[in-house]
Amino acid sequence: MTGDTDLSNALGAAGATHASAPGISSFTFATDALGKLDTMLAKINSKRAEFGAIQNRFQAVIENLQVSAENQTAARSRIMDADFASETASLHLPRRSCSRPAPPCLAGQLPAQQRRSLLR
Repeated sequence: MTGDTDLSNALGAAGATHASAPGISSFTFATDALGKLDTMLAKINSKRAEFGAIQNRFQAVIENLQVSAENQTAARSRIMDADFASETASLHLPRRSCSRPAPPCLAGQLPAQQRRSLLR
């Protein structure tokens, strides 16, 4: 009997009566609480989905900007290479005017085919 008194005191402190604790009202209370919990979880999941979609959009924009920056860097490099090649080509004189004929003593030591190319 002491256990029943302790249970009654605990239920009374919790705002329930001994008769209503194991009955339908506690089941209804639990069902209502679970319903509210489900509603809150659904809201949380909805917000997580929204934030996930926003994060995916940001990630796509970041990736597009990275590809764009890489393409611009590659284009700038190709332009610089073409400018360098153009400037280098325009600075060099034609090959014939830069070369001097080989001295005859050196030309005598070479095979005939190489000797002809040096003496030109």
